[in-house]
Amino acid sequence: MRCLLVILCSLWSQAVLAQGFAVHDLTKLSEDARSALGGDTAVQAQPLQLILTCPNCEGAPKAALQLGRLTDGTESRIRSGKTTMGALETMCIQKNPDCRLTTLPAGPAVAWITSYAFGTGAGATAIVLRDGDLLTIDARSTDRGAAEDAVLRLAQKLLPRIVGR
Repeated sequence: MRCLLVILCSLWSQAVLAQGFAVHDLTKLSEDARSALGGDTAVQAQPLQLILTCPNCEGAPKAALQLGRLTDGTESRIRSGKTTMGALETMCIQKNPDCRLTTLPAGPAVAWITSYAFGTGAGATAIVLRDGDLLTIDARSTDRGAAEDAVLRLAQKLLPRIVGR
C-alpha cells in the first residue's frame, strides 16, 4: 500500500510540473498589461481573460489576452517540424490573402504572430503554446502597425511571466 501511495504521489507531482504555463490567472497581470500599452489604457480582468482598450493610444488599439487549452496535436507537429511556420502562413493566407506570419520568441513555448487587414482596420494575433496550454493575444486597430505593436508590447512584457522557464 505504501509503495502504491509513493508511486501515485510521484506521478501526480510530475503531472503538476507538466501544466504548461506558469500563470493560470491573468488578473495578476492587469497592471503590467496596462503599462505595456501605456496611456489611458482601461483593463477588464477575469482569470482567463484580459481586455484592454486605449482610445488615446496611437491607432486606438483594443486587445484581448485569453488563456485556454489546445490539445489537438498542433504544438507537437510544430515542435517536430511536421508543420512548419511556412505551412501555417499558407493556411493563414488561404483565409485572408493579406495575412503575414512571423515567429515570436517565447522561451520554452512555441509562438507566432499573424497580422492581417480587414474592413477599415487591421489585426494581429499571437498564438503561444506550451504543454497544451494556449495563450492568444489579439489586437485590433486602425492600422496594421499599431495592431502588431500592441501585440508585441504585450508579449514582451507578459510572456516571460506567463510562459515561465
